[in-house]
Amino acid sequence: MRHRVLPVRILSYLVLTAGAAIMIFPFVWMLLTSLKPLPEIYSLSWLPRQPTLQNYVTILFRYQFGRWFLNSLFVGTATTLSMVVFCSLTGYTLTKLDFPGKGFVFVLILATLFVPTEMLVLPWYAASVRFGWVDTYWGIMFPGMIHAFGVFLMRQFFQSLPNDLLDAARVDGLSELGVFWRVALPLMRSPLAALAILAFLGNWNAFIWPLIVTHRSEVFTLPVGLAMFSGEAGAQWNLITAGATLSVFPVLLVFAIFQRHIIESVASSGVKG
Repeated sequence: MRHRVLPVRILSYLVLTAGAAIMIFPFVWMLLTSLKPLPEIYSLSWLPRQPTLQNYVTILFRYQFGRWFLNSLFVGTATTLSMVVFCSLTGYTLTKLDFPGKGFVFVLILATLFVPTEMLVLPWYAASVRFGWVDTYWGIMFPGMIHAFGVFLMRQFFQSLPNDLLDAARVDGLSELGVFWRVALPLMRSPLAALAILAFLGNWNAFIWPLIVTHRSEVFTLPVGLAMFSGEAGAQWNLITAGATLSVFPVLLVFAIFQRHIIESVASSGVKG
């Protein structure tokens, strides 16, 4: 039996190692490229012959990288909080409250998942112009403050919550909002954490909409700001890779904080089948 298990285990390790190498390769290449001086950027050598931190110094002190970083952090955090609040409220309402047309409303929300983002850009921009949101943080944030996928995700998890538990809280005198806030929401920590990290990643990396709705460099987010280093004269890859390397760290931090809840959420969804 051991002789059969050992080759399978070795093969599994080889496949996992190959998968990990493929996943890590772009990040390692980006990191090493960010340490190369401009003349070495297009060389195919892995290691920089003359490693330098000048790219990081340039992007930090000559450009508005700090402002773009804070803009992305603010937009990502605010939209994540909004997504968690609105998606959990909507998911709870569609699952635990009875009202006419509930199923139809849920189908309408799901139908928005099939609309390409490119088709929504024009209505979003028209609304931004009408309300004076162009070149503002509000204009960047409002399309990402609630999403049908988040509503669907929270609704699926709220379905697993026993109705008897909520009825007991109502009998004890809690209002419906109190039942949601004090009973239902604390039991949804893992799904909320999973939704939070997905929302933060989506908004942190968003490019098309922030590029369209912002014109002043003071309100650029990080992806839009880094895109300014690429123009008709060519791309400054040394600065782009340095900025992209720095932009990875908040994402890693968010994942490190929430990874336990994400794994629990995925595991519980698998158990439910």
